Amino acid sequence: MTSAEKLFWSKVAQRQFANLKFRKQHGIGNYIVDFYCPGKKLIIEIDGDSHANSKTDPIRSDFLAHLGYKILRYNNRDVLYNIEGVFQDLLKNLGHYVPLYPPS
Repeated sequence: MTSAEKLFWSKVAQRQFANLKFRKQHGIGNYIVDFYCPGKKLIIEIDGDSHANSKTDPIRSDFLAHLGYKILRYNNRDVLYNIEGVFQDLLKNLGHYVPLYPPS
């Protein structure tokens, strides 16, 4: 994992964020996503500069979205230098996303 991914994981591991379960380096189909929240069917990708002009990322994202996954992308710099802003954005997006499973 990159430094940004390690930092993100340190904030979401063991249900530290919104009591949500996250998995790291989770396989879906032929792809491995950075982080996956099964309760929300949510994928979080932490992207480095190499993703800026990636020709494969849109294909990958389309495939995962077609399967019903919501994908949020954050760049390494934002995670490393504005982690609070990343989590504010994540909370905002979760507020507009219907959970996969109803609360029990």
